[in-house]
Amino acid sequence: MNRRDFSALCIQDSFNKRLRIEDYRGNISSMIYYIKRELNKHQLEKVIIKSRYEQVQSWLQHGYRLEATIPSYFNGSTAYLMTFYESQERQVHNHYAKENNLLQKVQLLPLKCPETLLSPYKLRKAIKSDAKQLVTLYKTVFTIYPSPLHDLVYVQSMLEDGTPFFIVEYEEKIVSAAAAEINTLYNNAELTDCATLPSHRSLGLMKHLMVEIERELKKKYVYCVYTIARALSFGVNAAFHQLGYAYSGRLINNCLISTALENMNVWSKDLSTLTSES
Repeated sequence: MNRRDFSALCIQDSFNKRLRIEDYRGNISSMIYYIKRELNKHQLEKVIIKSRYEQVQSWLQHGYRLEATIPSYFNGSTAYLMTFYESQERQVHNHYAKENNLLQKVQLLPLKCPETLLSPYKLRKAIKSDAKQLVTLYKTVFTIYPSPLHDLVYVQSMLEDGTPFFIVEYEEKIVSAAAAEINTLYNNAELTDCATLPSHRSLGLMKHLMVEIERELKKKYVYCVYTIARALSFGVNAAFHQLGYAYSGRLINNCLISTALENMNVWSKDLSTLTSES
């Protein structure tokens, strides 16, 4: 969106009833007026803004709040995730105490690299012909998902455009998968679309996928890596903690997964601190 006194990269997410502002510059007061109008026009309930440090106080003064950070997001500078709720119900902290208890248990776990992946499990980069199996995997794991992973054409396009996408197979069937969405402007990547069939969980498969994706990202000189994990999922949060990711906040009622809006924990890692053997 370009106006006379501000410019902003906005993503209107009608499915999750939110407005995401990925980047901006210019007059914040004018931007806030525009945001309010968009919320009313499209019946959206939440705004998420990736702010730089210098503007955090300005957003706070207009009723926004800080929910999480992503260190090094802007080519080495921290992104501050500022939020505003148009709906009172949307900002209610569902399961917040339970999620805090889960987080504390996760953070007590020792850091741990994955052990050797045992046969008959095989890890490899996904290719276009894997799209149909991937759709089946995501439909099995997620009744609802924030992005259209149930759409075969969408998944095929991800595999064609070079998105780092890795899978684990068991007896030639895909049982676990994960990907990384790379922001080429600011040289960061979001680890996303993580899924493992229930019958193959607790085996550390996701850790293996994360390590492989990290290697791929380092080859591309992408060092800021982050993820947004379901706050009530012990396994996913534990996997990222044990791989050295740091917790940096929680996004309230952030997106629809399975059957309802869920709170999401933010985890991040600086790959530039790792040795070449890591």
